[in-house]
Amino acid sequence: MLSIIGLLTIFLIVVLLMGKRFSPVVVLSIVPVLAALLTGFSFAEIGEFYIEGINKVTGIAVMFIFAILFFGILQDIGFFDPLIRWVLRLTGSNPIAITCGTVVIAAIAHIDGSGASTFLLTIPALLPIYQRLRMSPYLLVLLVGLSASVMNLIPWAGPMGRAGIILDRDPFDVWKPLIPVQMIGMLFTLVMAIYFGWREKQRMSIAQAAAEVPGTENSPQVLDPEKQPDRRQVKPLWINAILTLGIFTVLFAGLLPPGLLFMLGCSVVLFLNFPKKSEQMARLQAHAPNALLMASIIMVAGSFMGILSASGMLESIANDLVGILPKEAISNLHYIIAFLGVPIELLLSTDATYFALFPVIQQIVTEHGVNATTAVQYMMVGNIVGTFICPFAPAVWLAVGLANVELGKYIKYAFFWVWGLGIAMLITMFMLGQFV
Repeated sequence: MLSIIGLLTIFLIVVLLMGKRFSPVVVLSIVPVLAALLTGFSFAEIGEFYIEGINKVTGIAVMFIFAILFFGILQDIGFFDPLIRWVLRLTGSNPIAITCGTVVIAAIAHIDGSGASTFLLTIPALLPIYQRLRMSPYLLVLLVGLSASVMNLIPWAGPMGRAGIILDRDPFDVWKPLIPVQMIGMLFTLVMAIYFGWREKQRMSIAQAAAEVPGTENSPQVLDPEKQPDRRQVKPLWINAILTLGIFTVLFAGLLPPGLLFMLGCSVVLFLNFPKKSEQMARLQAHAPNALLMASIIMVAGSFMGILSASGMLESIANDLVGILPKEAISNLHYIIAFLGVPIELLLSTDATYFALFPVIQQIVTEHGVNATTAVQYMMVGNIVGTFICPFAPAVWLAVGLANVELGKYIKYAFFWVWGLGIAMLITMFMLGQFV
């Protein structure tokens, strides 16, 4: 009975998350509680399950809130603008340089882990260049999406936060062994950018290649013009650079919990650059929606995982599936799911994949000697590059809207390249003998 109700719960959550009527907060809050009541657990027991799940994710939620605020404020003060302008100047009218520059700029823009802000920063700035040289806007969206997807492995981005919830581990601990894979993945993305640039160059005439490229005055802003911060009192960027370097030094040294460190960093960079209370509140309000949305999803996901795990539903599902699946496939199931990560991302939303599919697979393979963290790391790496071709991701609709392209044609254009990058990263991870 636990398995049947558990599977129905997961199926219902997947269906509702794939639809357009319910947000993840609504689905992950209500459905697990109803399922627990249906299995006969009392309100008191469900309350204990909830507390157990919430306690495991509180630290992750705090880290996400203040990391998003911290990097959002850095973007407000133009911290990354000089680097972006420098890359734009270097690209000139060379298609190969432009495609490589696109990857670099997207990686810089995605430092806050927000897909929406990444597309807002990159596409409006680069689209005029692509249009002037008659380069494909679909290529622009593809390269930005690939770069942002690889960068999405950072611990304050959504996928790693979800992985931390599944594993009940600090996202930084899950991420650190994946740094080499992330770096090589970015190198693969640059190689792909070189190829795409060369291919575009072959299609362009000499006159088109020599055409004047717009200047950097089109650099985009994340915020609407009326919400722009006043940068006149902002401290020199080198002061903010020293502060940022110090925060990352402490972060990698493990001297303070990530949540506390980003809380302190956010407070210092906010006061340093916006000394007035009204300005500080304006900056917090500007970035609060992204921060609170991610934090709320993490909290309800913690509740969901707590109920599913503590009630025994997850373990029961895994035990029963083991009896059905071929023995030779069970211990390698996480590899199969990792290999199919990009197609799965097209069929399921990110929340459905991480909170419905991954926990079941993890439970099954761990009972056959596979390390839980390793299993989730493989599945995440195989899946994560498909984040920005998923039609259920709002940021994808924003991207195609900014580039004025059709989503269906974009998915057809990008699918096999995205899947190829995912498989290449998995092979790299396997060859490195990825540890936990």
